[in-house]
Amino acid sequence: MKKVFELEDLDCANCAAKMEAAINKIDGVIEAKVSFMTQKLTIEADEKDFDKILKAAQKAIKKVEPDCRIIL
Repeated sequence: MKKVFELEDLDCANCAAKMEAAINKIDGVIEAKVSFMTQKLTIEADEKDFDKILKAAQKAIKKVEPDCRIIL
């Protein structure tokens, strides 16, 4: 399953790259992309674990940039 989410308060391209790397390390993630230009997060992952993966992704994003959040 692939889903696209908007990101709020993503302030730098370097942070986006760090977030992408961290999310790609989460168990169950097939592929994750964070676009600074479009302020979007794309996650491809197992459907049964998607909620758990999304929570872990939000946690990873907060570690890199505390003000940034996923808009559901």
